Amino acid sequence: MQKALLILVILIVIASTLFLISSFLSKSNYLLSPISTKNNLPMEKTLEKYSFERLKNRIPQGGNIYIGKELNNGTGFSSHIFYFTTEGKKVSGMINIPTKAGAYPVLVLLRGFIDQQIYTTGDGTRRDGEIFTQNGFITLAPDFLGYGESASPSANPVEERFQTYSTTLDLITSIAAINNSLTTLSDNLIATETGKIGIWAHSNGGQIALSILAISGKNYPTVLWAPVSKPFPYSVLYFTDEFDDHGKKLRKVIADFEHDYDSELYTFTNYIDWINTAIQLHQGSEDEAVPQKWSDQFVQALKEKEKDVTYFIYPGENHNFTQGSWLLNIERNINFYQKQFSKTPRN
Repeated sequence: MQKALLILVILIVIASTLFLISSFLSKSNYLLSPISTKNNLPMEKTLEKYSFERLKNRIPQGGNIYIGKELNNGTGFSSHIFYFTTEGKKVSGMINIPTKAGAYPVLVLLRGFIDQQIYTTGDGTRRDGEIFTQNGFITLAPDFLGYGESASPSANPVEERFQTYSTTLDLITSIAAINNSLTTLSDNLIATETGKIGIWAHSNGGQIALSILAISGKNYPTVLWAPVSKPFPYSVLYFTDEFDDHGKKLRKVIADFEHDYDSELYTFTNYIDWINTAIQLHQGSEDEAVPQKWSDQFVQALKEKEKDVTYFIYPGENHNFTQGSWLLNIERNINFYQKQFSKTPRN
């Protein structure tokens, strides 16, 4: 009888223990399990962090800008490779620095699309950057991830595109520390206060610039040459005929993206209200890459939002302004920046 009672007590203890363990594991699964199909908070999708709403609330990762070897030594300027980091990844680029001692505003130059196989640091901005520097500006032209001596970008082509936004935002934030590097070249050479930062952009660089203006909401006086100003992803799909497969692979990438995400959250054209700076836009009437009607329509959209925009059309001019308008264009750019930087900063 006593033996039977002992066995019964042991069974009760075992059952109680198993119940408590089961209850604990159930609660732990509710809180911690990454694979549970019940009661878990929804997992964030990889690219949600690049929506404009999310990027607007992202804190840019400013850091040091390191100036490396000299690439060119011209009249009144020198060109060097420079490095900074974004999301822990190294990015290279070209910096043009005036030879004469002084304090200079900074221009961030954003190039258009160039095939990685033929790209070298400074391509797409080299000539413009030299002229700007000879006229009193420090210029920084990032290569972007995957180009020059930069680290590799995301393997996802859509994320690689979005990384240009976070990269540019981090570069602009890092400019605050650039004087630490400039003093290694000259004790009397500095960048002026961070309120004097401008953006110059061409073609696909234009959509990066406009995205930065919307996301940041900052007063970065901006010059655009034939910008890609149509909404994403149409702005990408428009150029698919240039690919060997006529864009078949890219269309699949975009289709997969739009299956999982709302593309309307990823295009600056829906956030024009956020732009808070003066814009000077230049467009050739015979542009073979960016149709004039794109710029016509975008300028009209800016004016409807009462944004500060000046628009120049160059009859007979092409995408790169090589039919005789380049010097006039640059002169207008320089005058624009000088006028804007003479004003009291309003960031």
